[in-house]
Amino acid sequence: MNNTQRSPLNDAPAEIKLAVDLICLLENNNLDPQTVLSALDIVRRDFEKKHQAQSIDTKKG
Repeated sequence: MNNTQRSPLNDAPAEIKLAVDLICLLENNNLDPQTVLSALDIVRRDFEKKHQAQSIDTKKG
């Protein structure tokens, strides 16, 4: 019998795992919450623009 405990995170979707990693990273660096939220807004907008551009390029090709 294996004594290794499995975390529910092991079976979680990739986006949950990434979110947990990001939360840990941000919390461990003791950043101002408003700074974190502003930075996350910027990251989201950037990723959305890049995703839209890729979608348009894919449709053109």
